[in-house]
Amino acid sequence: MITNETIFLVVDDADTMRKINTSQLELLGGRKFLLANNGMEALAILRSRRVNVIISDWNMPVMDGLELLREVRRDPQLAHLPFIMITAECARSQIADAIAAGVSSILIKPYTAQELAQHMARAMQHRPRQQVAAVGAQTSSRGPAGTPDKRPTLLVVDDVPDNLTLIAGLFMQDYRVRVAQDGRTALAICTSNSPPDLLLLDVMMPNMDGFELAQHLRCHPQASKIPLVFITAVSDPSAQIRALELGAVNFVSKPIDPDVLRLRVVNLLRHVEVRKNLQADYDNMLELARLREEVAHISRHDLKAPLCGMLGLTQGLLGGGNLLARQTDMLQLLEDNCRQALDMLNLSAELYKIETGRFQLQAEDVEVLPLLRRLVETARITYEAKNLVIELLVRDGLELRPPMARGDALLCYSLLNNLLKNACEAAPIGTRVRIALDDAQPLSISLENQPAVPEQFRAQFFDKHATFGKAGGSGLGTYSAKLLAQAQHGSLELEVDAAADITRLHLCLPRAEAPKASAITRLEVVPA
Repeated sequence: MITNETIFLVVDDADTMRKINTSQLELLGGRKFLLANNGMEALAILRSRRVNVIISDWNMPVMDGLELLREVRRDPQLAHLPFIMITAECARSQIADAIAAGVSSILIKPYTAQELAQHMARAMQHRPRQQVAAVGAQTSSRGPAGTPDKRPTLLVVDDVPDNLTLIAGLFMQDYRVRVAQDGRTALAICTSNSPPDLLLLDVMMPNMDGFELAQHLRCHPQASKIPLVFITAVSDPSAQIRALELGAVNFVSKPIDPDVLRLRVVNLLRHVEVRKNLQADYDNMLELARLREEVAHISRHDLKAPLCGMLGLTQGLLGGGNLLARQTDMLQLLEDNCRQALDMLNLSAELYKIETGRFQLQAEDVEVLPLLRRLVETARITYEAKNLVIELLVRDGLELRPPMARGDALLCYSLLNNLLKNACEAAPIGTRVRIALDDAQPLSISLENQPAVPEQFRAQFFDKHATFGKAGGSGLGTYSAKLLAQAQHGSLELEVDAAADITRLHLCLPRAEAPKASAITRLEVVPA
């Protein structure tokens, strides 16, 4: 359990969340904390300082929580540490990835101190395992007693009972096996709500032979996709041709070789399983797309009112006085979070209006240079572990008469923040990210970084959900940036210098006043 000597490593790229986590841990009795902005910083701390528990956010720049978890579990000196993953993501595949990597507990945002305490107790009681390569691992297709049997189903059709017994007996141990002695019974099974995965079918049968059954199946929208394997004593080549014309995937002659038949069925069912998984992936993609739309709708319409209420209550408490210093700090933190959440909701609503053609720009003068300076300073802190040099190039005289864009302040902030964030995340360690502001007409901002965007991805660079080389990326950064530029009557274009291995983005926004000709000077912000 937690003692005064327990040392917590709290990893999160948001200063607000680090403060919230440490405050909640203090309520649980924690007294010693080490803080990191991302996984790379956390690894450096872990290899130089003693730590008892790791609490890490999932989505972070430089190195995310899952990458950090995998590095911890690979290191024999660190593999024993309890690791609590905190995330707002709850996709089943992501949870499965974290479990496979050896996470001790997963805590979904938002959560209370009590929930953190429960997960902390669970994590500290859990003995993590060091990650090693699995060799010869196999999973059983049979669930515990009482759970549905998810093994593939074979339907064996033959009018001779001895043949049914022989063939069914070959597969009873590994698969679910159903039998039918005539074509009509088999047709009813195949067109039911529980069709088989594979059909082993005799040709010569009374009333309805195998070829006639195959014709009926191929005309049925559901049963037409069931793979057919004909098993017959007919040796006429024309019979094999007819079987293939009816969609048979294999043709087995009697008397059968049990070992050969078993291997053929195993191989065929592997293809069936691949197709099932592919369909499930497509279904999940569609369902997640619909879920994203529903979540966005809820965010835009249902969360704004309670957030405004929380902000009003917080401001009321702050204005009432008679608060302890710690209470004032926590309330100010809550106020900042409410404002950030409202800004995100407002931006989400504006993006939705832009996408649906209902956006109306309320243009105002926006000071671009102070905005760029704030973003550069934030990026310098966030990406300090990458040792990036972030330059801001401006022209002389802009300090006295800074250029003004004609647009929307919130949209300009989100647009520039997305571009700078993407550039810093893409830039290799120790390289340079350069922003140049030119007070021309229109106002011009260029941003460049290494490496060059790969040729095969350039055509999709601004497409929605398009991403390259970024695990877990949403593909919305450049897409939304171009939309936000166009919504303010500006433009955003990609330029690639393959020879210099450089990517450049050129942003143009309407200028609020006439430009002044002047020389260029360099303002360089370097890591501390």
